[in-house]
Amino acid sequence: MSDQIARHAGTFTFGDDLEVVRLGYGAMRITGPGIWGEPEDRDEALRVLRRAVELGITFIDTADSYGPNVSEELIAEALHPYADGLVIATKAGLTRQGPDSWIPVGRPAYLRQQVELSLRKLQVERIDLLQLHRIDPDVPAEDQIGELKAMQDEGKIRHIGLSEVSVQELQDAQEIAEIVSVQNRFNLGDRASQELLDHCTEHGIGFIPWRPVADHVSDDALKEVATAHDATPSQIALAWLLKLSPVIVPIPGTSSVEHLEENTAAAGIELTDEDLAKLG
Repeated sequence: MSDQIARHAGTFTFGDDLEVVRLGYGAMRITGPGIWGEPEDRDEALRVLRRAVELGITFIDTADSYGPNVSEELIAEALHPYADGLVIATKAGLTRQGPDSWIPVGRPAYLRQQVELSLRKLQVERIDLLQLHRIDPDVPAEDQIGELKAMQDEGKIRHIGLSEVSVQELQDAQEIAEIVSVQNRFNLGDRASQELLDHCTEHGIGFIPWRPVADHVSDDALKEVATAHDATPSQIALAWLLKLSPVIVPIPGTSSVEHLEENTAAAGIELTDEDLAKLG
């Protein structure tokens, strides 16, 4: 299946040199219960990461706050030295104070510290894609983006992305540095970032929807389309995202090899115009 996922899902290139298969893996759920702390089954977490690469996934998304730190360390344990063409993207700027406590911290010195720690934990000399996890409202955005740009100039970061931003925030950031990706919540049931997606599609900026399959499982139209394709609702939700725009790179996450294989199979589902009309 390693080449099938690329053939079905296609590829997207961040910037002009970072090509990935358009169905990635989000590494948040390999951490512990409630997505906090160490995983209940560390061996299964490592199997999930290795199986993702075996299946042909070439884009893994993580963050320093997943665990915290646990996700990055697991990725390095499972996959380092990394296969050619495998892109590990991480994020900084959103701290984890507890299972349900997230606080943005965008002070330049803090962002630099976290990038240095991510380099160490991932065992790389340069982070292929570093995304600002949130823009800290208490720190000038130009200081936050500017520090990432400084680290890019130093060779610590290859490409810069943003998470949970508006079109205006993206445009403002582009005055300071090239932004190759945005990562906003987006799925069949939550299309609040449609304007941003349209902007990214027009300008060739990668759009990485987080929580890509969460808000729709009880939708009757979705169940009808899933039945017609002998698929699960989640698979149809992922196939819909892949069909919606060529800049979308979904990153479904899971802590189970079985669920990972199910998600990956979504790349082979061809939705019809009738299907798309039903899904709205």
